[in-house]
Amino acid sequence: MTRSSLLIVLCLGLLASWPAAARLSGPQEVVQTSKARDLAEIRSSRVLRVLVNQSRNSSGEVQGESIGVEYHRLRAFEQYLNGRARDGHEIQLKIIPRAKDQLLGALQRGEGDLVAPGELIDLAPTHAVSASGAMGGDVRLMLVGRKGERRYTGIEQLSGKTLALPTGSAASDSVHDINQKLALRKRSPIKIEWVDPSLAVEDVLEMVQAGIFHLTVVEQPIAERWAKVMPKLRLDPQVHISPPEQMHWYVRRDASMLLASVDRFLKGYRVPADQDAAFVRVYRRLYRVHYPLAHADRQRLEKLRPVLQRHAIAQNLDWLNLAALAFKESSLNPQARGSGGATGLLQITPAAAQRVGVGNINQVDSNVQAGARYLSMIRRTFFAGNQFNERERMAFVLAAYNMGPERVQGMRAEARRRGLNPNQWFFQVERIAMEQVGMSVVSYVSSVNKYYLAFDRERESLEPAGRKVASRK
Repeated sequence: MTRSSLLIVLCLGLLASWPAAARLSGPQEVVQTSKARDLAEIRSSRVLRVLVNQSRNSSGEVQGESIGVEYHRLRAFEQYLNGRARDGHEIQLKIIPRAKDQLLGALQRGEGDLVAPGELIDLAPTHAVSASGAMGGDVRLMLVGRKGERRYTGIEQLSGKTLALPTGSAASDSVHDINQKLALRKRSPIKIEWVDPSLAVEDVLEMVQAGIFHLTVVEQPIAERWAKVMPKLRLDPQVHISPPEQMHWYVRRDASMLLASVDRFLKGYRVPADQDAAFVRVYRRLYRVHYPLAHADRQRLEKLRPVLQRHAIAQNLDWLNLAALAFKESSLNPQARGSGGATGLLQITPAAAQRVGVGNINQVDSNVQAGARYLSMIRRTFFAGNQFNERERMAFVLAAYNMGPERVQGMRAEARRRGLNPNQWFFQVERIAMEQVGMSVVSYVSSVNKYYLAFDRERESLEPAGRKVASRK
């Protein structure tokens, strides 16, 4: 073996044995900074641009009610600033949702004036930003599982286990440190499954409650909050993932007056006693995704797989999208009957079936044919452009299947008017839906998406050898 070959082998060996670390999402972001707007410029413009984590936990608003924990705090900060306006000109908040791992970069580029993540966030030396004073008490990372499954009391018990983590999770570095200690004890590392970007922390918790994922790690206040509406979650406080840390808001380093105002406000801010009242009332019955791969459900899906695959191929769809929709609509029951004449596996109505040239939708084959044709017609007519990635395209198609394509297009137009991304359903256009019609369609699309992702994780076992079909992701 030559010297260069030996070096390649050694490097590959080191990479293979490296402990779990965060997924690389692409080349390192190049941040081009602009001059910061300090408090004087903000008052002059009368707009405070706030970059928020797009998670519904931190920044959600449903039909005029503030659900996210940061919404309450930010509205109080808005009142604080306006109570000190000398010219009587009030400041309005402009909420700008971004993925958690994009927040600080967006702040540095000047896309916002303030970052309110609502979660722990890694502040690297390369980030030219300043952290506010602490939001409150120490915050621990907590292991979360499902009631009825194994309870954990120590770190070593996690050896060889898999944690499902959303993008930007603060647990990544902690797991890396734990794995180094496990390696010294000749124990298997903890594995990380980085979940699909369409899933926020609350979505991962719902999938843990359903048994799709087995374990995750989130900030203790977040775990305790969502446990109020997800009663099957189990918290394991005896497992110490990392030392307690503090949550903060963030501003640019050259926005010293804004930072001073933030610190004064936070020092006197008290969390309202009823902060979670609307949260519990709105979300209590919504986060109810079920495990779609139980033995009986697998058997039903296997019987239905040929017809789902046949019509998915005919309409250039991923058959697992049809399977996920069928599980949501009818629990894979071809005899299901719904309101408004909705019938069968895909709960298609006679009127919708007639639009795509299908008559008797009481038969399983024609019911699936009608549903697949209708989905394809929506996609082809309204969402065929290359500005959508395939997961977002399917989310828009599902929203249109649920409440009509024209209504969805109106929401996209409103999103564009507000500076949101009209080509992204998750956390962007869905915010308009939450405000205008409530959580029904948001929960619908989210549930189908989770069932799809659950099926997709098991694609190899659901598509027997020799009978595999191409997927559209």
